[in-house]
Amino acid sequence: MDKYLFEVTNKIGRKIHLSKERWKHINRRHPSIANYSREIKKTLQNPDTIKNSDIDENIYLYYKYYKYLKSPHKYILLVVKYLNGHGFIISAFFEKNIK
Repeated sequence: MDKYLFEVTNKIGRKIHLSKERWKHINRRHPSIANYSREIKKTLQNPDTIKNSDIDENIYLYYKYYKYLKSPHKYILLVVKYLNGHGFIISAFFEKNIK
């Protein structure tokens, strides 16, 4: 059985995956994002902005604005960690603004 929910290549050619285990964790912590896996993929492939984390040099924050979200928070924020050239999503949730 495949342990990834999906794997995509971002716009600079890096592979990033979302494991089934992390998806379960994200849905427990942020259930409002459960129906937005397609938008999560799009955010990885074509983010509005990518910011470095102040906490860890291997963590990047991917933001993308979605006007149609049923929330006052219109950005999807993905927390992505890179190890050995490969990325994986740590968390995903909605944000009001880019921080």
